Amino acid sequence: MNGSATLLIIAPDQRGLVAAVADFLYDHGANILHADQHIDAAENLFFMRVEWDMTGFDLTADTFEEVFSDLAEKLRLSWRLEVSSRRPRVAIMVSQQDHCLADLLYRHRSGELQCDIPLIISNHDTCRALATFNDIPYFNTPIASDNKAAVEKQQLELLASHRIDTVVLARYMQILSGEFISHYPEQIINIHHSFLPAFTGARPYHRAFDRGVKLIGATSHYVTEALDDGPIIEQDVVRVSHRNQVSDLVEKGRDLERLVLSRALRWHIDHRVLTYGNKTVVFD
Repeated sequence: MNGSATLLIIAPDQRGLVAAVADFLYDHGANILHADQHIDAAENLFFMRVEWDMTGFDLTADTFEEVFSDLAEKLRLSWRLEVSSRRPRVAIMVSQQDHCLADLLYRHRSGELQCDIPLIISNHDTCRALATFNDIPYFNTPIASDNKAAVEKQQLELLASHRIDTVVLARYMQILSGEFISHYPEQIINIHHSFLPAFTGARPYHRAFDRGVKLIGATSHYVTEALDDGPIIEQDVVRVSHRNQVSDLVEKGRDLERLVLSRALRWHIDHRVLTYGNKTVVFD
């Protein structure tokens, strides 16, 4: 198997974890490229990400689980293995604002985002030209108050037929149902146009302006049934002043939204994010 493999681990903290994993990989011919770890002392949890070159490694992705399982059981490891030879398949969902979509498509086209984007789903036709320019199939699934369940069923069928791993909400201005979310746990990434937990829900720039804040932000997080409350992957802020109007906040915010969402997706598809509870560890 060519390329690299990445092992992600969460376990109760204990002596010898790093040595045990490193020794296992060494015994099977791994050449470690990157390794990082973190301890949450309050939760007594250990987190690890280790990536190695598969050249000379004597296990395949299929045989790794069988051989590694004894060590994982002994050390009580929660783990997953990712291989670079399998590119993540990402669907983008968008409504009418196209700035995040345009940025993601540019970064994908330039090679910055190492994934496949087989389709774009929208509840409007506004962004079809962007999809056409990038040669990506575009599906318009209009939503009304009386057809949301049927539309979500159609959307889920589209995602399944395209074998989607991760869904990105690039300013998709609809609240997903619990049924939809349950099909992609910790695999739906949203961009919210505020520095959460401040100003959840709709019109956060207007509410920030009314509050007279001096900083506005953007937050990318995994989607859960609790609105704008999933584990946070990335955030950033920009300073505003009394001279700025709502339109200025929106303009400044667009730049943040693009950057924060693209970072979150890149870290996710590079397998740098571990979630626990309502928190994340994001390895450099």
